[in-house]
Amino acid sequence: MAIALDDIRQAARLLQGRILRTPLVYSPTFSRLFGAEVYLKLENLQKTGSFKIRGASYKILRHREAIGPQGVVAASAGNHAQGVALAARNAGVPAFIVMPEWASLTKQEATRSYGGTILLHGKTLGESLEKARELSAQGYTFIHPYDDADIITGQGTIGLEIVEDCPDVHAVLVPIGGGGLMAGIASAVKALRPETEVIGVQAAVCPSAFQALQEGRVVRVEGAQSIADGITVKELGRLTFEILSRTVSRIILVDEEHIAEAVLFLLERKKVLAEGAGAVPLGALLMGETQWPAGAKIVLVVSGGNVDSPLLGRILTKGLVKGGRVTRLTVELPDVPGSLAGLLAVVASHGANVLHISHNRHVPHLPIHVTLVTLEVETRGFAHAEDILSALKALGHKVVS
Repeated sequence: MAIALDDIRQAARLLQGRILRTPLVYSPTFSRLFGAEVYLKLENLQKTGSFKIRGASYKILRHREAIGPQGVVAASAGNHAQGVALAARNAGVPAFIVMPEWASLTKQEATRSYGGTILLHGKTLGESLEKARELSAQGYTFIHPYDDADIITGQGTIGLEIVEDCPDVHAVLVPIGGGGLMAGIASAVKALRPETEVIGVQAAVCPSAFQALQEGRVVRVEGAQSIADGITVKELGRLTFEILSRTVSRIILVDEEHIAEAVLFLLERKKVLAEGAGAVPLGALLMGETQWPAGAKIVLVVSGGNVDSPLLGRILTKGLVKGGRVTRLTVELPDVPGSLAGLLAVVASHGANVLHISHNRHVPHLPIHVTLVTLEVETRGFAHAEDILSALKALGHKVVS
């Protein structure tokens, strides 16, 4: 089955005024770094903070008359839940959302604030989906998060906007989880501009789309936890696989360190808050997996910005370490007055800032007159950290890590 361009255009007309037309923003910094004209499609600025409201709104509005008094049901740990809840409220129908037991309190409260009624059920998202399907037999209209033609069509309106705003786009990089976003964007972009390369980007720890296109069939992978939790879907949809296998040129896998670095880059360089899933296209560029002619226009789809504050702190720290902006040094130090002050003086003389310090005298393998000091130091980058390390060694300090 293909998603027709006329259907995506119809969806755009129906959604006009109900969702935001998100901006396509040029980044001089990223363009200079990667040797191409880099643009960001900022779906993190969309209502509910992600693209999901597009497909959910189109699905509900298109079938509004067929939805019974009980309303709609969906299963999600985050963005789909919020998108369905708000889309249903805007259409005047109830929304019942099944969330896994581990769903974050922040996303639960956000879903409730958009009018959704929540049932916590299941240790996995798959178990939550099974429960939602059971409820659909009781009169609820089920809204799948990605493997549904209407959902895909609604997400495809992003592709229309990209080509309208950047008619000569050379490549579009899109996050892939279950494949609904990618299938929609690829359907629109390839219909309007067949020469444009549409590239999927996925977290390396859960490569379900990558494996499916490699093997030519839908496969289930045993994914691990990821910073990009919104796209850690263990199996592509049947419909999304069919569309992706005809429209997507390749899929790039991004490791956790580069996802964290991408979140940090977006926040520092463009003041854009992206969740891990929304940052993976930039992560692909940071890994050096792509090359284009000078001046080629590249669009990165920043699919969402819903990230819990505690998780954001951990992601940013990981990104700082990956970029050499935070360095950890462990030094064996004589346990005598003035030794620690001398160590800190070296760090200070090089213009670095000590964030944390750990002083441990009880290490079994060390002599009694030696202590182990670990410093977490804010640095300008790897070269700066190496200068400090060399200075410590030159003064006779034994740096063990």
